[in-house]
Amino acid sequence: MSVNSYPIITSDEAALLIKDGDTVSFSGFSPAGAAKVVPRAIALSARDEHTKGHRFKVRVLTGASSGHIIDDELAQEAAVSWRAPYQSGPVLRRQINRQEVEYVDMHLSHVPQTVAEGFFGRIDFAVVEATEITSDGRVFLTTSIGASPTYLRYAEKVIIEINRHQSHRLREMADIFVMPPPPNRYPIHIYEPLTRIGLPYAIVDPKKVIGVVESDEPDRMDELAEPDETGHQIAEHVVNFLLEEMHKDRLPQNLLPLQAGVGNVANGVLAALGSHPDIPPFRMYSEVFQDSMVDLMFDEKLMGASATSLTITSHKLKQVIDNIDFFAPRIVLRPQEISNHPGVIRRLGVIAMNTAIEIDIYGNVNSSHLYGMDIMNGIGGSGEFTRNSYLSIFMTPSIAKGGRISSIVPMCPHIDNNEHSVQIVVTEQGLADLRGLGPMQRAKVIIEKCAHPAYRDYLYQYIKNARLGHIQHDLTRCFELHRNLLEHGAMLPDFQTTNGKG
Repeated sequence: MSVNSYPIITSDEAALLIKDGDTVSFSGFSPAGAAKVVPRAIALSARDEHTKGHRFKVRVLTGASSGHIIDDELAQEAAVSWRAPYQSGPVLRRQINRQEVEYVDMHLSHVPQTVAEGFFGRIDFAVVEATEITSDGRVFLTTSIGASPTYLRYAEKVIIEINRHQSHRLREMADIFVMPPPPNRYPIHIYEPLTRIGLPYAIVDPKKVIGVVESDEPDRMDELAEPDETGHQIAEHVVNFLLEEMHKDRLPQNLLPLQAGVGNVANGVLAALGSHPDIPPFRMYSEVFQDSMVDLMFDEKLMGASATSLTITSHKLKQVIDNIDFFAPRIVLRPQEISNHPGVIRRLGVIAMNTAIEIDIYGNVNSSHLYGMDIMNGIGGSGEFTRNSYLSIFMTPSIAKGGRISSIVPMCPHIDNNEHSVQIVVTEQGLADLRGLGPMQRAKVIIEKCAHPAYRDYLYQYIKNARLGHIQHDLTRCFELHRNLLEHGAMLPDFQTTNGKG
């Protein structure tokens, strides 16, 4: 049997084609549009090989995180030796932190060029989910674009997962443009979030397609927790700040395009923006289209959105597909090198809103590593949006683990976004506007506005005792809070935090 002249093979047959040491690129940006049945079959094949005493590990590339099948099931079978450019699975995370898997954490828009220039070596296989592949090599992708167009172009061999569960009308949102290598690049002609510059399909050389695997499986997106009181307070600070900027004519009265990272805090901020009567209808230029945006579009508060994936739960995706005539003209899905492109972000004047693990008193942000050592997820697209935005905002609760951890620290042991790019810091305690401030002014406003009351005295004392300099630090104590956490389970072991705002 065949599909448009391509042989139909089973997922098990596809898995047997992949050998130990191969580099396999999978579609997907978050679980959206991720390959499903083939990576699961690869995991089972790895189990069988390991039972026989044979080595079997593959190098794994995706667009970003890819959900449970790739980052958990493959990892559970000890089948991953190397991973890039982002992950979010607990099993794989533990293996990375035990140095069992080599992990390349990188800016997501850099992935296509890195592949094209051969810095990852040969890409043996691309496994890409689609709704259709034509005989002349047009591939209609599903709920994400990500880096799939690049993987289809540069992989030696290609396996297409035709997912019957996904709607053929998803192609109406796709706008696929692949940049040529330098020095043959010209300006990207995107002048507002819904500008279309590409095609509704990716392209593959038909001779490279070794098989089509049929599937019928939805994207499996975890439900996000509803924002708690802390999240609502953070959202209130962000909304009030944007309203004040509009009042002072530092933002246009119809705002600028927004970007929001993934998570319940970001979802809460978007919901708060949508429900506030003084916030005008707005557009988004972001990397993911998430649950809260569906409601905002229905309410005509979100007028249009550009992204690289529909990172939405099953019931929200059903709403989109059931109302595709409404949503298709309002959503554009692009390759991640375009959705996260620094030049486009700068041209549009995007307001970037991302979350942090911790922020130091000078405005440096750690988005990825606990204690500066253990990976959580990765930098993702936060660096591209933060560095090139009109306004860069980082949000985090001031404390975690019942107060045992402060998110405001003297020095971050790992820095993803530095003080030169971070303009606004927000916790439930308040908002610190760092624009135009020198280092010591930054430190004082971050401690005063954003640190939890239980940690303010410690942070003020740290500055007082630090060596005089343009940036004041005490290198004997700058990681004292982190050492306390590792050794005693709390950053201030003898101090009881309060629940109030101070």
